[in-house]
Amino acid sequence: MAPRLPSSGRRRTARAGAAAAAVLALLMWWLLPMDGGPSPSGRISVATGVPSGVYAKYGDLLKEDLAQDLPALDVRLRRSQGSLDNLRQLTGGRADFTLATADAVATYRESREPGAERLRACARLYDDYMQLVVRKDSPVRSARDLKRLRVGVGADGSGVQLITRRLMKAAGLDFDADVTAVRVGIDRMPGLLEKGEIDAFFWSGGLPTNAVQSLGRRLPIRLVQLGDLIGPLHAMGEEARFYRAAMMPADAYPELRATDVVKTIAVANLLVTLDDTDSDLTESITRTVIRSRDRIGTRVHAAQKVDLRTAIFTNPLPLHAGARRYYVSVKP
Repeated sequence: MAPRLPSSGRRRTARAGAAAAAVLALLMWWLLPMDGGPSPSGRISVATGVPSGVYAKYGDLLKEDLAQDLPALDVRLRRSQGSLDNLRQLTGGRADFTLATADAVATYRESREPGAERLRACARLYDDYMQLVVRKDSPVRSARDLKRLRVGVGADGSGVQLITRRLMKAAGLDFDADVTAVRVGIDRMPGLLEKGEIDAFFWSGGLPTNAVQSLGRRLPIRLVQLGDLIGPLHAMGEEARFYRAAMMPADAYPELRATDVVKTIAVANLLVTLDDTDSDLTESITRTVIRSRDRIGTRVHAAQKVDLRTAIFTNPLPLHAGARRYYVSVKP
């Protein structure tokens, strides 16, 4: 028969057992996925943008964070020509998540493109700023001065070209007749300006954009104000409802040595998926998007604007059920 412990010894043993159980429970809690359920697994594709654009850089960094948070998930990135191309990849089954500007999403829905009614948002991200880039000695001081010039307008299927067409209209210019429209993306426009093969180019992206930064180190360039188009743009009605007046700070591109802010327009970016995407997966990805703001923001400064308080404002899209579940779970 085993010897009986004194009562004080039994109490010490019980306390030690309880402490060990508490440590084990804490360890098990720490090792469980943050949402308390199984970590999403399998393979997903995310459509981003051209290699030298902000979408692509954001996608690269988000993939790194998803690998940390959701190690069983295999994330593949797909390049694209921009927002409209991204939405076509998403609804066409070639991507599971994507990035797109709010105006491009609205245009896609209003045009009743295939699958448009299935689009859902995970989060409002950061704003894109419209940038008109010229050589520093260019006489262009407004988009109205682009008549008869060679202008990079963004690739077909890009959000850049969508906004550029509207800005040209606001400036009283015919996109097809008044300028020589060079339909290429940010991966090619800076090189064409440097070689003198175009006179200006439009770009819509977060600040700063690597391709513009790099060009500014090689060539004296300048950003042209677009503030004089705000009134005419808003007078166009519904198609301009997602654009707001904005200012690019003088130090947005230190390479340009600018001394004044540049008036322009801005439009919000959304993280988009489809209505039948798994809710647990969408909730987990939305969580990582919000939590990764500070780390991604050190490399993509625009991402510092991702904010839990504004992320739910995803007009013109409703929130996906999984994303909504995440926001409800963290609501104060």
